[in-house]
Amino acid sequence: MNILAIGAHPDDVELGCGATLAAHTARGDNVAMLIMTTGEQGPQAGCSRIREQEYAAEVLEARLFWGNFRDGAVPEERETVELIDAVMGEVEADLIYTHSTDDSHQDHRVTARMSLSAGRRTPRLLTYEAPTSRAFVPSLFVNVEGFMDKKLAALRAHHSQVLKNRLVDLEAIEAQARYRGFQSRMRCAEAFGVERFAWDLFPAPPQADGADRLLAAIGGGLA
Repeated sequence: MNILAIGAHPDDVELGCGATLAAHTARGDNVAMLIMTTGEQGPQAGCSRIREQEYAAEVLEARLFWGNFRDGAVPEERETVELIDAVMGEVEADLIYTHSTDDSHQDHRVTARMSLSAGRRTPRLLTYEAPTSRAFVPSLFVNVEGFMDKKLAALRAHHSQVLKNRLVDLEAIEAQARYRGFQSRMRCAEAFGVERFAWDLFPAPPQADGADRLLAAIGGGLA
């Protein structure tokens, strides 16, 4: 299965679905990330946020794409949809993860809406939560027990945000995973809103790429 995770800024994807992406990689899926801006308006460290994102992608074994839009000004325009559509086509995405539309950050909201437009024919599209999400009510949970270390390692790669300026609290990230796990009767989980999720229930051979294999292989993701 080919996975595309879309984020407005460096570290957004890791915060929202980093452990789930690690689970995808562990089961042999092809994972790609599209980051819409370089986050140049945020705090910097000795290593640029571009390089930090490159390190994080290496941790998650993900192919990395950049949108090259200005931080704080992702355009709600045709060019944004076309960019996402082009990356979706290149990676042949079967499943898309993106921001929730109900978010207090304008770049997150626009990225979510443009992802929904570009992914209008994609059979599986899930939205993840961020610290700036508003009224996020998930309906699908992925068991990420065993993959939180990868998520935290990917977040630590964002030195300027996590270790230098303390904008990301790793203990809070772990607590959130435990809370979502408690909600879904698991130990640790990442939570998602469902825009669309096609689930093939008919019998499939062991090597098929159906959504049934996705749910089974990453720990019984529906709760």
